[in-house]
Amino acid sequence: MIAPRSRRRILLFASAIVLFYVYRFYALQPDLNPQYWSSSSPSTISRPSDEKTKGPYCPSLPGLEDILVVMKTGVTESQEKVPGHFNSTLACVPHYVIFSDFEEEIGGVPIHDAFRNMDPKVTRTVPDFDLYNRLVTHGRPGLALQDFADEANSALGKPNNPGWKLDKWKFLPMVQETLRHRADARWYVFIEADTYVSWPTLLAWLDTFDPSEPLYIGTETQIADVIFAHGGSGFVLSQPALQRAADAYRADPDALHRYTDGHWAGDCVLGKVLADVGVPLHYSWPILQNSNVGELDEFSPDFYRKPWCFPAVAFHHLSAADIQTLWAFEQNRWKSKTTPLLHSDIFKEFIFPRLSPPSRTNWDNLSGQPHPTINTFDACADFCAQNPSCVQFSLRDDRCFTSATPKLGSPHDSARSGWILDSIQKMIEMAGICPEPDFGH
Repeated sequence: MIAPRSRRRILLFASAIVLFYVYRFYALQPDLNPQYWSSSSPSTISRPSDEKTKGPYCPSLPGLEDILVVMKTGVTESQEKVPGHFNSTLACVPHYVIFSDFEEEIGGVPIHDAFRNMDPKVTRTVPDFDLYNRLVTHGRPGLALQDFADEANSALGKPNNPGWKLDKWKFLPMVQETLRHRADARWYVFIEADTYVSWPTLLAWLDTFDPSEPLYIGTETQIADVIFAHGGSGFVLSQPALQRAADAYRADPDALHRYTDGHWAGDCVLGKVLADVGVPLHYSWPILQNSNVGELDEFSPDFYRKPWCFPAVAFHHLSAADIQTLWAFEQNRWKSKTTPLLHSDIFKEFIFPRLSPPSRTNWDNLSGQPHPTINTFDACADFCAQNPSCVQFSLRDDRCFTSATPKLGSPHDSARSGWILDSIQKMIEMAGICPEPDFGH
């Protein structure tokens, strides 16, 4: 029998352990402080939305059941980037499928091998498939340290990164596997593991198109003479367009494998296939973004479209914490607003509140105009304050930079940034209220 004093000690110790893990749970959650940005038979996944079960708040989204969301990922990033989507981006989506270069389960959700039905002559002989073949033979233990080594993006992508070289091969097989998964969706929305999508806004936008037509919608990008949808920004195919691409791949896979082998961008390969079967790209910028929220320039006069009144459907290059922050923002917004999320809303409701306090250390707001003779933060701030066209400034590596348009930016160890909030408020007022969304037609 345990003595009373010993029993009290055990209870105190157990309580301390519980409190420690509670603390760890909350301490490791993404920072949502508004001041900072920080299986052969695939199954349909559904998520609860009842607040009594503490699930996500899912607004009524008629039409979402007609969409199949297709996420592309890779073995070197999937365990880091995919799980957060299950309680955010994908939480209210009734139908989705995830393709990778390695079949496994993450959080109980099947991750499907995009190459499982690809010609083995290709997968066993093309050097780009070295990583894939190691995974087939050994599973995750077959990964090497260099497989996880990151590489700066160049004009030709990341040619020394094994996962990146393999990634270009996923697009055409993924088209066929997507149709095998669900052939009767009206729309197929392709995203990557660092993409965030605003579903109510997407549905409002897609409602302006006819899904019975062969449509290919995405952020316009060009390599040589091919104009295609940038994959990471997200792109949309109607069922007829997806069917045409799958039929073309099935008709002459050898030719398309040779073309892919000589290329470096799989999204460009898919764009070429679609163009050849009579499905040109419908340009979507700035509705689908190839940048993250910190990089957005909502006031720049240099673009062919002014983003302010366009819907903000998708963002790219987001960390898992970024995605959770955007999700929390939209969760709160959905409860009071049913209108599509516009770029003006993103700036007024998400970015502008995060520009206070008006200066921040270890932060780069991406000001781009250099002033080499100014090398202190206070002098840089004074210079900007005295220049009517300047609304933000930063000191990076003891050099002053300014900008005439505001950006949120991102963490940077050797930078300090500031904003002229009164001037930015005047820009917001001058931009005005959007009478209706500009869907870009």
